[in-house]
Amino acid sequence: MRVAVLAGALALVSTTAFAQNATKPAADDPHAGHAMEMQQAAAPAAAPRNPSLPPTGDAPGDKYAEVKKQLESSPRHVDWVDIKASNGGAPIKSFIVYPERRDKAPVVIVVQEIFGLTDWIRGVADQLAKEGFIAIAPDFMSGLGANGGGSAELGEQGSTQAIGKLTDDDKVRILNDVRAYAATIPSANGKLGVVGFCWGGGTAFLYARKQPALNAAVSYYGPMPADPAEFATTKAPVLGLYGGNDNRVNANIDKAKEGMAKAGATYEPHIFDGAGHGFLRAQNGNANATGNLKATEQAWPLTVEWLKKYTK
Repeated sequence: MRVAVLAGALALVSTTAFAQNATKPAADDPHAGHAMEMQQAAAPAAAPRNPSLPPTGDAPGDKYAEVKKQLESSPRHVDWVDIKASNGGAPIKSFIVYPERRDKAPVVIVVQEIFGLTDWIRGVADQLAKEGFIAIAPDFMSGLGANGGGSAELGEQGSTQAIGKLTDDDKVRILNDVRAYAATIPSANGKLGVVGFCWGGGTAFLYARKQPALNAAVSYYGPMPADPAEFATTKAPVLGLYGGNDNRVNANIDKAKEGMAKAGATYEPHIFDGAGHGFLRAQNGNANATGNLKATEQAWPLTVEWLKKYTK
């Protein structure tokens, strides 16, 4: 009996320690909180799928079940391409989805979260193609994995650790390389937008600040500079979409407003009450963010409208 009790106690301690370590973000990673939120998100019974929205990335059971179903049943043409890196490094492996339309289409670059080029990001790209855009999702992890690999080799956990190696200059260079490739697509109309999520949301806003030829940007809960002067060179109109329970990011919205106004650039932020960080992926929400689906239902139409307005 004493042996059984001791074994049970040790198992409880071990399980508790594992749970604590599994949800502990890296101390020096400003996006690690997003990873923790994704791990802690509850998985309530899923509501019927709204085909007008991107698939959720936190489905009950297999979190990517909705995504896989959409990608497997999509009638749209898909390509995997290796885009030449201007720095001579590893090619930028990219997922491209083409819309079904008779005329030329604008291109939208889809910028990943810290988890790398995941199935969920590919699902978002497919949804954008459904709306009439040529969607390109580059793998920012290209060359950072084993044997020159990227997200597939690193996995989601490995990507969250390796992504810190990318500087702002790296991010802009990669996006410029993808932009150069987009200009060669025969079915493209010459207009370019960018949309990103969390780390990618900050990267999308960064690109709007650094690339004057960009036509539009959408930043989902992406971190922003605290110095209004950082926005001085911005030309592209930026749509910002934020969860009401995400003050870590939202604290700099007013600074962005100030800087964008001084630059004469359009910035339209929306804050969705009851939603948390990462709401578009975690549409089922959790105990601290019960408004994620409602936020998604409002934010996604704004995204499509914004991109169509500035890239037609």
